[in-house]
Parts: sequence; structure tokens; C-alpha cells
Amino acid sequence: MLALDYCQRIVEGIEKIKKTQMEEITKAAAEIAGRLAKGGILYVFGSGHSHVLAEEIYSRAGGLIQAKSIVPHELTVDLDMQKSTLMERTDGLAEIVFATTKIRTCDVLVIVSNSGRNAVPVQMAMGAKKRGIFTVALTNLEHSKSVSSRDKSGKKLYELCDIVLDSCGPAGDALVPVPGKNYSIAPASTIFGALVIEMLVCSIIETIIANGEEPLIIHSGNVDGNDEKNRNTRDLLIKKFPELLEVFSNL
Repeated sequence: MLALDYCQRIVEGIEKIKKTQMEEITKAAAEIAGRLAKGGILYVFGSGHSHVLAEEIYSRAGGLIQAKSIVPHELTVDLDMQKSTLMERTDGLAEIVFATTKIRTCDVLVIVSNSGRNAVPVQMAMGAKKRGIFTVALTNLEHSKSVSSRDKSGKKLYELCDIVLDSCGPAGDALVPVPGKNYSIAPASTIFGALVIEMLVCSIIETIIANGEEPLIIHSGNVDGNDEKNRNTRDLLIKKFPELLEVFSNL
């Protein structure tokens, strides 16, 4: 059955991620934890379907309060897939994102792109480097190395970031070959990408605790009493870092 084949291939991919990505996840976590301790914010950018992974890290139960997503609506697929695809390939759009986002040199930017080839994620990495912002790529290396760049620089995302996390999917993303057909089905990038993102969050929190500090955690808003807990957490953060008031005022 194709559904069970998909499950098995997902399990195999998870094992590959466990075996191959922990060293880089640990490196990224150490850098990010140090920046959060000084009032930095963990930003995650994603366009196209990758915006799902950018949203995964923001205001999630058991996650970090100092995490924000950057998801320009023009780059998401919910309204017009063709438009978002063309926008993702547009030269110069990343600079507009930077101009309208309050990201600072003390922050961290995770850039999610399965192919890592389009202009916007590539130029987000270049723009961050120009601004002295620490960057982490979450990309599919097998896919990215099998295609050419669509950016005028000729670069791909994994060639530009300080740390590269591999989602370990196949080229083309679809995971399950259909018997008797010349195509595969069932994408892997969302499940594998979400796993890597949450492994990173776990490692950041573990590092913060190992450093003798208390991580500022978001609790589920669907458990009674947690709205007040989350407001108290926000107030603790703002008391420690007043400059973050505007960023987290709506939490």
C-alpha cells in the first residue's frame, strides 16, 4: 500500500536526520542560545510551502517565546500559487522584506527553502550576511545540489549561510514511487523540515538550561490558566529586555 510505503520512507528519513544532523543542530543551538540570552530573537523565514515551517516555530506550545516567523503574504500559496511562485523568483524582493522587518544584528535568521535555488531565499541569506546577522539554512541538499540557481548571483542557499541543516529529502521532494508509473507522490519536506526545526528548538532549550538559565517557554493557550502564564512570561521578557516591548506586545 502506498500509504504504508510513505510511512516507512518517513521513518527511514527520520533515522537519517537523527544520524546526520545532530552535530550541526547542536552548533546552531549554541549560537542561538547565546544570542537569546542577550535579548536576541530567533526569526524563521519561509516562502511558498516553506512558510508552513516558518509558522511552526512561532507561538507554539512548548516552544520559545523569543521566536518569530517572517512570512510575507505575497510569498505564501494560499491565495494565488502562480503569483507566489513568481514572487519567490523576483530579484530585490528580499530587500523589501528586510526594510519592513525589525530584524537586528543580535538576532538569528533561519531561512527555509527546500530547493534553495530561488532569488528570495538566496537574497535573504545575502542580505543577512551584509547586515551581520547569523544565518541558518534549512534546505534539502540532495535537491539543491541537483538543480541550478535561479538567482543572478548563481548561488544557492546552502552556499551562503553560517550553518546548514539538511532536511534529508529526495530530489523533487515526492517520496513514494508509484509502481508502473514514471512519477513519485507524497512530499517529504514538511514532515522532515518540521522535525529538524523542533529538534533545533529542543537543543536551544537544552543549551539554555545547561548554561544555568531558565528558558522562556510558551504554554498551550487551550489549557486553562495558560493565557496568564504566557502573559507573565512575556512580561518577564520585556522587563529584562525593554526594547522587545513592541515586538511582543500582541502575545
